[in-house]
Amino acid sequence: MKEFKTLLTDLTDGIYTITINREDKMNALNRQVVSDLNDAIDEVYSNPEIKSVIITGKGPKAFAAGADIGEFKGLTAEQGVQLAKRGHEVFNKIEQAPKPVIAAVNGFALGGGCELAMACHIRIASENAKFGQPEVNLGIIPGYGGTQRLVQLIGKGKALELLMTADMVDAVCAEKMGLVNDVVLTVELLETCRAMLAKINTKAPIAISKVIECVHAHYTDGMDGFNTEIEEFGNTVATEDFIEGASAFLEKRKAHFKGK
Repeated sequence: MKEFKTLLTDLTDGIYTITINREDKMNALNRQVVSDLNDAIDEVYSNPEIKSVIITGKGPKAFAAGADIGEFKGLTAEQGVQLAKRGHEVFNKIEQAPKPVIAAVNGFALGGGCELAMACHIRIASENAKFGQPEVNLGIIPGYGGTQRLVQLIGKGKALELLMTADMVDAVCAEKMGLVNDVVLTVELLETCRAMLAKINTKAPIAISKVIECVHAHYTDGMDGFNTEIEEFGNTVATEDFIEGASAFLEKRKAHFKGK
């Protein structure tokens, strides 16, 4: 497995854990972190041994407490556009990954950190997690998809409120809003994520990837999610995994999928 300057990685039982390793900087997302995340997600796409992914931050205080603002100072408008484009490219790659990605949100997930969590398919938060998009406090707006994914997850009105007030919300409030799927004790965070992914990893890999694809089609301009579902249902029916799944169901045994 490749080693990274700003990430720690581990592959155990098909679960690839990516840990942002800048604890002294509250795991802030600088250019190197974004670049390393891009390469780590490329590994997710290409490595068949990886079945699913956890993204988290090192230490108990922060998942990722925003972007590294020092890198923003002195940028021209065009340089700002290029910076945002890069963030969108990497976060879109996470969101569109054909394997399930869970954000294990430990502590602060602010600005770019909140945007990273929202790019993941599922978010599990520790009891001390806090979420927010505080960019307007600095005179800028979210640049890595925050204005779009926050609306998708919690609705237009509440998203506008949080984006314009820059208020933080705690884990319980985030769960009520639909920003996170579940809140657990800090000591149980990673194990909860692993247990969920272990369950998902027993399902048919092609079917899982097509579920992700169809759900994203609903939010993609120019795509008809219903038509995508029709097409992909047909494609999954033609797989060896479906033959195995149907046979196992009829024979009252556990299915053993091969991703074919």
